[in-house]
Amino acid sequence: MTGYEIFYLVIGAIAGGFINGLAGFGTSLFALGFFLTIMPAVEAVAITVVISVVSGLQGLWIVRHAIAQNPRRLARFLLPATFGIPLGIASLKQIDVSMLKLLIAFFLILYGGFFTLRRTLPRIDRPTPVIDCTVGFFSGVLGGAASLSGALPTMWCSMRAWPRYETRAVLQPFNVTVLGLTAAMLAWNGAYHAQTLLHICVALPTALVAAQVGIAVFKRLDDAVFRRLLIAVCFLSGTVLLLREVL
Repeated sequence: MTGYEIFYLVIGAIAGGFINGLAGFGTSLFALGFFLTIMPAVEAVAITVVISVVSGLQGLWIVRHAIAQNPRRLARFLLPATFGIPLGIASLKQIDVSMLKLLIAFFLILYGGFFTLRRTLPRIDRPTPVIDCTVGFFSGVLGGAASLSGALPTMWCSMRAWPRYETRAVLQPFNVTVLGLTAAMLAWNGAYHAQTLLHICVALPTALVAAQVGIAVFKRLDDAVFRRLLIAVCFLSGTVLLLREVL
């Protein structure tokens, strides 16, 4: 492994691990671009999902009480997603994945840009089980089709007037589960060969340290700032996704 490869592995791991620790999602959007510079797409995705899942487990620990207090809320998102993932995978041959990614990028930028410029944020206080299930299902479809499972839940959760720990208690386990299933499918297809495992040995410890830094920053935020952060990350995620698809 060259110094050039190590540099991009470490930078990508820092970016992905930090955003995962801070917001509970977004590892692939912030790390994958660095990894794609030095390795094929399948290997880059395989490494990214491992980092996402393992660093995400650290984030799960800090919201474990919020998850236990309202497991039904998480289930409304997660259970429909498990049915959506196979549909997303099955649709890969029927849809243009690049166009789908551009469409999601457009909505992320539109949503994030609009609410970033507004002083007041939407506050939906009433229970919305049907919408929660719908968001979960289509997020599973997007996860299976384009590895974009976090886009819809992030936009929807940032509109809810939940405390930051409750918001993260939905986003973090949702993404860990969907990406864990993705990692299992990649492993089944033989994506984790010797070179990939060597790259993981370099990237994963770095990502775990960066995630701890992100978690430390998360703990210092108040609820309003965290909602603003989610919206800003939506805008940044859409921009990164757009640039990656165009360039």
